[in-house]
Amino acid sequence: MADSLIHPSAVIEEGARIGAGVRIGPFCVVGPKVRLADGVVLKSHVAIAGDTTIGAETVVFPFASIGEVPQDLKFRGEDVRLEIGARNRIREYVTMNPGTQGGGGITRIGDDGLFMAGCHVGHDCQLGDRVILVNNASLAGHCHLDDDVIVGGLSGVHQWVRIGRGAMIGAVTMVTADVIPYGLVQGPRGHLDGLNLVGLKRRGASRADIHELREMLDKLGAGSFRDTARALAGGDGGTMVRDVLDFILGPSDRSFLTPKPA
Repeated sequence: MADSLIHPSAVIEEGARIGAGVRIGPFCVVGPKVRLADGVVLKSHVAIAGDTTIGAETVVFPFASIGEVPQDLKFRGEDVRLEIGARNRIREYVTMNPGTQGGGGITRIGDDGLFMAGCHVGHDCQLGDRVILVNNASLAGHCHLDDDVIVGGLSGVHQWVRIGRGAMIGAVTMVTADVIPYGLVQGPRGHLDGLNLVGLKRRGASRADIHELREMLDKLGAGSFRDTARALAGGDGGTMVRDVLDFILGPSDRSFLTPKPA
């Protein structure tokens, strides 16, 4: 705990491991199996429980509850974990749960994410880097979100859903099936609404890349995603097209969101 600053009202239970330069504000509670890496900041009134690791320079804002037992009636107190990467921003009233025995026993969150006020990350979720959950977005158990995914405010993602790299979920959307990489989904019962063009441009995608993705999406919309993806897999598509095809042909427990009806 070298150079760490811990408020006298904070409760740090015996066994917790606190890195260098950690700051723990008033009325925080840190459980005995918690590990806080160097430079972590707990603002105030933060509760960190369970076998939870928080990566370097992550900041947790007041009234967040991190690592408490999963919201799963099958949970019976087995040993499970929550791993949060570096430089995340976890805002007020966010909840993040560890895994369950039936889901692999671990929830993982990558680096450089932003989790706005009131968000929920359910048990056994696997999140990549630079993921953004906007206010009050919720992920049910076993969801997989790849790098650079944005989930809009007040949106919900059904359990076992996969969301591919760079996809965007609009506000107030219910996502009940897998979302292809770079896709845009919006509406009360979400449909695929083209490409996340803003996100693609921010990441430096060329016009040729975007044109190629649009052509592929038109072909996918004409039939079964998996059958069409198999037919396209032997082509000469670029890296982004390959990302989408590999995602569609990967293992999944859900169907895919398809383009909205004309």
